[in-house]
Amino acid sequence: MQAVFLATDDGGQPRVRPMGLAFEYKGKLCFGTNNKKKLFAQMKANPKIEICASNGNKWLRATGTIVFNTEREAKEKALEAAPMLKTMYKVDDGIFEIFHFESAVAVFNDMSGNTKEIKL
Repeated sequence: MQAVFLATDDGGQPRVRPMGLAFEYKGKLCFGTNNKKKLFAQMKANPKIEICASNGNKWLRATGTIVFNTEREAKEKALEAAPMLKTMYKVDDGIFEIFHFESAVAVFNDMSGNTKEIKL
């Protein structure tokens, strides 16, 4: 995927931002963030999110509920997936957070009108 955007709820106002970290861990689509950011507070208040990702003439939208993963191994995997984040985060720094969809519906689309829906 070339771009991944994540939407949260900020007291009734949608907030969308690009995500710099998306990776697979134990069969789950995972993301990372800093627990000092508004994004983290918004997801703690309302764990329902939506992502949208695109690659050429294909795109994905996934909507669902997230959970935070506190496994040290998940953070290690995240830093392996995105080594540039090692200048910002450490596994045990107390601010690096990993989360993934606990339940979601993903819809894959393309410019030809093809659509496929799966439950995650």
